[in-house]
Amino acid sequence: MNKPLVIGVLLALLLFLGFDSIYVVNEGEQTITTQFGDPIGEKVISAGLYFKIPLIHKVRFFDKRILKWDGEPNEIPTKDKTYIWVDTTARWRIDDPLLFLQRMGNLNRADVVLSDLINGAVRDFVTKNKLVEVVRSSDWSSAYSLTSERASDEEDVVVSVGRDRFSQLVLSNVSAKTDALGIELLDVLVTRINYTDQVRDKVFARMISERQRIATKRRSEGEAIKAEVLGQMAKNLKGISSKAYRTSMEIRGKADAEVTKLFGNAYNKDPEFFKFLMTLDTYKDVLGSNTRLVIGASSPLYQYLQGKPRR
Repeated sequence: MNKPLVIGVLLALLLFLGFDSIYVVNEGEQTITTQFGDPIGEKVISAGLYFKIPLIHKVRFFDKRILKWDGEPNEIPTKDKTYIWVDTTARWRIDDPLLFLQRMGNLNRADVVLSDLINGAVRDFVTKNKLVEVVRSSDWSSAYSLTSERASDEEDVVVSVGRDRFSQLVLSNVSAKTDALGIELLDVLVTRINYTDQVRDKVFARMISERQRIATKRRSEGEAIKAEVLGQMAKNLKGISSKAYRTSMEIRGKADAEVTKLFGNAYNKDPEFFKFLMTLDTYKDVLGSNTRLVIGASSPLYQYLQGKPRR
């Protein structure tokens, strides 16, 4: 037998066994060692270099980071017979790699099992509760509405569970089952809730009708306020006009009295001269630049034009 060939084969075998006897655990990984398919030893969760028996021991690697599960949207009817699409997501991690290896084996199998458990719990909750319990939070109040108006069927609605507790109930329900699979379910969240196509048109029509009802009410209230303002304005205007007219008449009366007093004083001092001045003023008012005046000889206007006035 060729000695160098034997030595080369032995060196290759030793090199293979040497490499097969060590393995590296990275950050974010955990391992379980099996011997002929049966797990042995404890799980390894710390990163580093480890040794095993070559060809006999087999190391199974599992992720110890937080993993994400995204479910497909499901069409589910609520208790009040409203069909909705519910889209959920969850975060989980492998808590017990040995139990996970025995029950699940791999991530694909775990994803299928989580889908069955979470979707089943979500469907069970939705079908047993009304739509309002799914879409609103447990501390919902009408004060959160964009308007002060509420629909007639919302006035007496009491949210006993709500969307936040819905997620908590699904989480506690599913966690009780995943613990036996080596899986720790961290949280379950509803990412989207939407009406089905058959229901959406009816909901939109109802929303439009409700907004129109509120708009009509607001317009009616506005018209009432407008009429009240205009009435008050007319009342105030009438009061102001009446007060101004009374004030003007008072001023005019005082002025007329003063004028009458002045005329009386002037007349008492010299009646004939007073009549003469008054007649001159009348000439100014009656006679213009292009006026012809025809009067009788007995007219008072003529007496100062013919010479000495008559007594």
